Amino acid sequence: MKTEDYQYLYDLEAKLWWFAGMREITGTLLAPFLEERRHRRILDAGCGTGGNLEWLRPFAGSHPVIGLDYVETALRFCQKGGHQHLVQASATDLPFAAESLDVVTSFDVLVQIPGAGTDEQAISEMFRVLKPGGLAFVRCAAYEWMKSDHDAALATHRRYTLPELRGKLEAAGFTTLRATYAMTLLFPVAAARRLVMKKLGLADSGSDVKPLPDSLAWVNRALQQALDWEADLLQLVDLPFGLSAICVMKKP
Repeated sequence: MKTEDYQYLYDLEAKLWWFAGMREITGTLLAPFLEERRHRRILDAGCGTGGNLEWLRPFAGSHPVIGLDYVETALRFCQKGGHQHLVQASATDLPFAAESLDVVTSFDVLVQIPGAGTDEQAISEMFRVLKPGGLAFVRCAAYEWMKSDHDAALATHRRYTLPELRGKLEAAGFTTLRATYAMTLLFPVAAARRLVMKKLGLADSGSDVKPLPDSLAWVNRALQQALDWEADLLQLVDLPFGLSAICVMKKP
């Protein structure tokens, strides 16, 4: 990704419906296993421009939330946002001692690591650095057949079905607490659009993560409301399909 792409994401993370809505969904799935203000060492592995670091802070208590990213430009934006506990490293080689962390989050990171088997290596590293009883929250783009120019723009190398993602995590030794799809309510429209574009051989217009003009602020609110409703639904059931596959895992 180019520097301007990171600036673009940094500007959008605080206001775009997708980021706000997905944090609501993350809270619904992860918070029941975490008590706020308990002292925990939390790592966001692949933190990007840092939008989730502040959101995770209440669950860390007196400990700082650590942000890790392979790209120096991303970490500079984290610093711009006031985050100082940052590490430049790869998710496939975490610079932490074994059994030293309480929580590791991975938001759409496994899909972006190039090379065969690198996702499994990153999962093994998560398992290694977590303490017994520690939690991993892993979110990935779903369905290989949904690949589009959006994936190219965000350097997405792979997508998963939920059973594939869960299987890789369990193979590393994790036990499953929650496994569900998300972005379900918006899935039919997004899937139909991408399939039609492919069928007609039409070029997409890069990433789907785009700001809306001020005149369409109501659309931003409506889309976020859809994800808020989905977060409420996820309090009751796991969802059978969606644009994202999510697993909440525990190290025995």
